[in-house]
Amino acid sequence: MSELAEQHCEACRKGAPKVTGDEKELLCGKIPDWRLVDAQSEERLKKVFKFKNFAQAQAFANQVGNLAEAENHHPAILLEYGKVTVSWWTHAIGGLHRNDFIMAAKTDALLAVPE
Repeated sequence: MSELAEQHCEACRKGAPKVTGDEKELLCGKIPDWRLVDAQSEERLKKVFKFKNFAQAQAFANQVGNLAEAENHHPAILLEYGKVTVSWWTHAIGGLHRNDFIMAAKTDALLAVPE
């Protein structure tokens, strides 16, 4: 498990600082399979996870949902046949916070944990 995945989200309120360019570059290096995307004028982290069937994809989407509840930080999750797309960003600040990188790493770590 990565060092990011071992961390926990901190409470984040409107006005909290977004990650700087240097922080973003460093943190992106720790979650290399995630893409930076712009959606509705907000920068987000996005990754597509592929599975053999709908049931496996649904089980993973549920794991991500449970993780989000445990950390009180919630992503956009798109569930499709054999595929789950997860997008992390901090709604309160309209962009990326360190929490989003932590949650991306935790999301990756879910696949390393047997069900």
